[in-house]
Order: sequence, then C-alpha cells, then structure tokens
Amino acid sequence: MTVSEAARTSERPRSLIAGRLVVLVAIVLSALTLRTAVTSLTPLLDEIGRDVGFDSAVVGLFGMLPTAMFAVAGILTPRFIRRSGLEVVVLVSMAMTAAGLAVRPLMSGTAALLVFSALALGGMGIGNVVVPPLVKRYFPDRIGAVSTIYILCVQIGTMVPALVAVPLSDSHGWRVSLGVWALLPIAAMLPWLTAVAGRRRRDADTFPVASGDAPSTDPDEAPVGQVWRSPVAWGMAGMFGMTSLITYSMFTWIPKILTEAGASTGFAGSMVALFSAVGFLAALSAPSLCIRIANPYPVVLACGVSYLVGFAGLLWAPMSAPIVWIVVVGLGPSTFPMALTLINLRTRTGAGSAALSGFTQGLGYAVACIGPLMFGVLHDATGGWTWPFALLLVAVCVILVAGRVACKPRFLEDSWTADRADAGPRHTP
Repeated sequence: MTVSEAARTSERPRSLIAGRLVVLVAIVLSALTLRTAVTSLTPLLDEIGRDVGFDSAVVGLFGMLPTAMFAVAGILTPRFIRRSGLEVVVLVSMAMTAAGLAVRPLMSGTAALLVFSALALGGMGIGNVVVPPLVKRYFPDRIGAVSTIYILCVQIGTMVPALVAVPLSDSHGWRVSLGVWALLPIAAMLPWLTAVAGRRRRDADTFPVASGDAPSTDPDEAPVGQVWRSPVAWGMAGMFGMTSLITYSMFTWIPKILTEAGASTGFAGSMVALFSAVGFLAALSAPSLCIRIANPYPVVLACGVSYLVGFAGLLWAPMSAPIVWIVVVGLGPSTFPMALTLINLRTRTGAGSAALSGFTQGLGYAVACIGPLMFGVLHDATGGWTWPFALLLVAVCVILVAGRVACKPRFLEDSWTADRADAGPRHTP
C-alpha cells in the first residue's frame, strides 16, 4: 500500500464535508457551469441568427463547437494537470468560462460569437476533465455520493438555462439571456482560490524545498502508463463519445424538429429543458448503481431501448406525444453519468483517474463533434429527418458494444502492470 493510500485508509470513516466543505462548494459551483454555454444558446439560435445574420449551416457549427472544444480540452488537460496541479487548472478553467460567457453577448458578428463561445466552452471542457480526479483526491471515501452531487449539478446547469433562455430573451433581450450565466463561474473561482492556497500550504509542509525549487508533485499526479493500450479506455471513450454525440445533436436540433412539426418556439425550448431534466433521474441513480453493481451493463441495454423508442416517436409522430418522446429519449443518456462515475471506479490512482478522464473525454468528444453538424447536413441534403436519425441509430449500436467493454469489472492500471511485466524480460541482460 502506498503512503497516500494508507493516509486515505486512516481517514475513514469521515463525514462527507469534514475538512472538505470549501472544495465541495467549489465542485458544486463548477459543475453548475459546465453546460451553461450550450443550453443557454441553443433555444435562441434562430433569434440570434436573424439578428446577427447566419443560416442553418452556422447553427450546425454552433452545435458542433461544444464537443470540438471539449475534445481539445480532453487531450490537453492531463498535461496541464501534470504541470500545474488539479486546483490551479480548475481555477483557470473557471476564469476562461467566465470571460467567454461575459464577452460573448457583447459581440455583433458571427465570427466573434464563435470565438468567445469557444473560449467559454474550452474552459468548461477543462472543467469536465478535472472534476472527476478532484472527487477522487478529496473524497476517495465518498466517490458515489459526491459523484451524484456533481452530476446532479451538471444536470441543473444544463436544464435551467434552456428553460429560462426564451423568457429572459423576451423580457430583456438575447444578450442579457446569454450574459447572465457568467456569474456562476465567477462565483466558482472564489472557493477554488482558497483551495489553491490550501493545497500550496500542504505541499510546502509535506515537501519542504530549498533555493526556490518547486515542491515535489503528488505521487498520484505522476504519469504511469499509456492509456490508449487499455480496453477500459477504449470502451469508456466509445460509450461516452456516442452518448455525447446523441446528446448534443438533441440539444441542437430538438427545437428545429419540433417547430417544423408545428410546435411554438417557446414549447420547443421547454422540450430542451425537459430533455435535460430527465437527466436528474439518471444522475440520482446511475452513480449508486455503478457502485453497487459489479457490471452495470444491463443499464446500458436499457438506455439503448430508450433511445430507439424515443427516436421512432420523434421521427414518425413528433407532435402526437412530444413530451413522452422527449422523456424516453432523455433516459438514454444515463450512460453519461455512468461514464463519469466509472472513470473513478475503473482506476486505482489519481493519476489513472486524470489520464482516463482526459482520454475518455478527449477522444469521446472528438468523435461526438460530428453529430450536430452531420445531423444538420443530412437534414438539409434530404429535406427530412430519416437519415439524421439513422446516424443516431449507428451511435446507439456503438454504445451497446463499447458499454460492454467499459462495464466489465477491471482497472485501467492493470494494463500498465501487464505492459511492464511483458517488457521486463526483454530488458533483462
């Protein structure tokens, strides 16, 4: 057992917040920000497009941008963590998010809107990657409980902006409706400043330095293996990526699907909020199921069935029971909180958690970014929704295959150990 593992063991049992309240508050506030740039925008894209001047192709580009920026963040964030530490990286992510959300509504051109949306989304993408290893570092004895809390907050931050975007725009204009969400990451920066200071004090006490040298890094932050060689990593990336492809396609195109079927803009926006709200059920149940069930693959199968039923309803009879179809489709992305929880359950160390989080979200979002764009391209090319939903059907098939690999009880670090064992004899004189 390592020193860090022994220290964690000696701490148990601890209350959920004992000595960790500031970090818990910081995680909650950060989680609330992680989708606001997306769902505060999509219900207003038609209105903004008329004001600023862009067409449905640009709508698809706005829909692709979140996953593209999340992918870049997933690839780069583990490097930032190794150089600066978890707390500093999450603080920078909140600063980027605040700046992007605050400046974006002031812009009057499409390019500027895209640039500052990208800045906010880049900050959110870094936050996506860094929160799971922060949970593992500060709450190793409460992974299920804290995962449930922060995933719930992600869902709140997804649902509420979509729900109030149109009413806020009607009463105060779309610029106010977008800009108000900058307050959340600003609030999140305050407890993270305290956490950064506290971490530096602990590092200074634990790793005394001389001559101005930097303190040693936490052993859990050291890179210890090649993530891409693990089946766990590929299964997680496939399940996470295809879930994200479907989710962001729905966020972007639910309003268009329903308004073309005869719904009002307000009703279509509320359906985006409902789609997000259904995620509460998943956020409440998925982490605990993953903790209690060694192999939660049956949940993945149930998600696949939900997708198929909901897609069929939206394609062939969207206005016959739109609330039912949105609720059923909304149950499908339960594989999203499952993946976020499994990041910590399929790793033994903080380094493993950070590496798996970065790989899962980097590769997953890179693949997912084609979803909203291709959904729109297929719709424009065919004049209907059959081929766009066929794209989502392929994504469901990938989820079912990748989920089987991701849910199998094993650890990312096992592949690293096997690699070292295989390499040993070749280097023995």
